[in-house]
Order: sequence, then structure tokens, then C-alpha cells
Amino acid sequence: QVHVVESGGGLVQAGGSMTLSCAVSGGTFSSYAMGWFRQAPGQEREFVSAINWSGNSPYYAVSVKGRFTISRENAKNTVYLQMRSLKPEDTAVYYCAGQLGYGDYADHREYQYWGQGTQVTVSS
Repeated sequence: QVHVVESGGGLVQAGGSMTLSCAVSGGTFSSYAMGWFRQAPGQEREFVSAINWSGNSPYYAVSVKGRFTISRENAKNTVYLQMRSLKPEDTAVYYCAGQLGYGDYADHREYQYWGQGTQVTVSS
């Protein structure tokens, strides 16, 4: 059984930085595309970023491009999301997800494995 665990969330001031980590166990991590999604209260889950199995193709939502960086270490079964210049509108629960296949990286329905989420709060 694949287990996905996010860490690194918390409270940060606007303009600050934070790095989220996502550890995956119980599966073949290097076979998965990995994605980050977020969900704010009362809103739908939205795509943030994704990275292919090898790590050489990152993808970003327009709202975070240039501020967030996704990366992965297959040897550590871990994917990261470095967030800079954070804004209050980045406040949400951030979810890490794994996809086995070649589905649309921005579509949360294409991901089979999900973590429980980590709260990120950006104060103004």
C-alpha cells in the first residue's frame, strides 16, 4: 500500500518562504509523477505544481510560476515544493499526490495516491 505524508507547513508572513516535503513509501516512487494541489476553505482543490518521474519536467500553475519550485529526490522517495514570495492568497491546505500513468498532471482525478495535507497560512 502506498503511503504519502506531507510535512513542512505552518505560519509565515507575506513575502516569506517555506518548503514542503512529501515522503512516499510502499510503492515504486520513481515510477510516479508527483503533484502538489491546494484547497482553501470553500474552494475547490486546485493544481499547484507537478513533476514527471525523472524530475526533468516541472509544471506550474500560472498563479505560482516564478515563485514556487518543485523538485524530487528519487533516492529518498521524496518530492519538495519550495515556496517564495508567499502571498495571503497562497493560504490553503496543500496536498501531495502521486500518479502512476500519463494522465493530465493538472487534473486531481488522475492521481491515485494522496496525503492527508499540510496547512500553509500566510499572514498579511
